[in-house]
Amino acid sequence: MRIDKYLKVSRLIKRRTLAKEVAEAERIYINGKPVKPSKEVTVGDIITIYFGKKILEVRVTSLIDSTKKKDADLMYEFISEKERE
Repeated sequence: MRIDKYLKVSRLIKRRTLAKEVAEAERIYINGKPVKPSKEVTVGDIITIYFGKKILEVRVTSLIDSTKKKDADLMYEFISEKERE
C-alpha cells in the first residue's frame, strides 16, 4: 500500500492529498529515509512524520484497504511523540 493511502486509511493524516503534500515536502520518513507519496509501506516499517513542531513515530502493524474510525488505530503501534527543537 502507498504511504499516502496508508496515512489516510489509518487516520494519521485526514486527507490523502494532504498526505501527498507532506511527503513531497520531505516531512515523512520510513525507516529513517525521506519518501515520496508512492513509496510502498510494509508491516514492520517505522514511519516518522514531522507536523510543524511535533514529531510522531509509529510502527506499521497491519495493512487494511479501508477501516472504520474505531479500527484505524489497529493499523499502527505508537512509538513516540516529541517536540521538535
